Amino acid sequence: MTSDSLAAAITQFGDPRGYLAVASIGIPPRDAVDALRADLDAWAAAQRDPQGYDPVIARTRGHYARLVGVPESRVAQGSQTSVLTSLVAAAVPDGAEVLVADGDFSSIEFPFLQRPGIRVRSVPLEALADSIADDTWLVVFSFVQSATGVIADVEGIRAAAARTGTMTFCDFTQAAGVHPVDAALFDITVCHSYKWLCAPRGVAFLTVSERIDPLLTPLQAGWYAGDDVWSSVYGPAMALARDARRFDVSPAWQAWIGAEQSIGLFAGLDLAEVWDLTSGLGDQLCEALGIPLQHQAIVTWPDASGHDLRKLIDAGVRVSGRAGRLRASFHLWNDPSDVVRVVQALRS
Repeated sequence: MTSDSLAAAITQFGDPRGYLAVASIGIPPRDAVDALRADLDAWAAAQRDPQGYDPVIARTRGHYARLVGVPESRVAQGSQTSVLTSLVAAAVPDGAEVLVADGDFSSIEFPFLQRPGIRVRSVPLEALADSIADDTWLVVFSFVQSATGVIADVEGIRAAAARTGTMTFCDFTQAAGVHPVDAALFDITVCHSYKWLCAPRGVAFLTVSERIDPLLTPLQAGWYAGDDVWSSVYGPAMALARDARRFDVSPAWQAWIGAEQSIGLFAGLDLAEVWDLTSGLGDQLCEALGIPLQHQAIVTWPDASGHDLRKLIDAGVRVSGRAGRLRASFHLWNDPSDVVRVVQALRS
């Protein structure tokens, strides 16, 4: 039985039949589209000013904090996960080891690979927990793998990291908005909101634990990182925020207008219910295709030639191909008719 809140959220997305590509880019809810249009009209009518966006950003930060289970003081905002990850890469001590998963998303690996003076070791995802060593300073992984939809062994990784004192870094980009997540379990989390949170591109988040916070330097500090933003627009005097806001990046204003509506929508849902819906549709597709159940919202299967991808695209079904596999991803707007549509297209 679908809850009233989930039923209401589903109606926000209309009827985009055949769209199974949220793992690439989400669809905005109706309220986000309306808010963006109203903001563009106000901007065109010269009725907008920069200070007017500050309450929107503050409310959106609050929505995200509630979604991931940490205080607002632990949340910094930015525009891209790679930029936020770079702050963490800069904090790794010289000579220290960073452990990453093979095939994980490049935005959380390249910043460490570009950092001179540290050791980056890559192992298969399933071996990540067992590969954490006494000298591993940081373990980096995605909660849900972008290419395969596989959920990491979060408890195993956390337990192994606790035994060695290793810092933990988790990317929520393919999880927040579809699966329950708890940022308080990790030292660092990052998340871009344009996928499962259905926000405009350009709104990303960093959460920092009390343990790692003093080790990070706000290398990208600008006026929006100031304790009093509008008293921080000229230097050289600098008084940065005392909490995670000192890592803030100057915001892309219009993107936050849509993000407030989108992230607020998901922050008000039971994400376990969302996961039951979406992973249930994923298993329906697996059963219909005769492949092993994956228990995921992202369903993938080998398609190195792109044959299945072309058939589905030609039939008007939006999916994606990643790492030699076809990737079909289910979200709130999908229902069993989308499963039927995929099967019919592949068997035609």
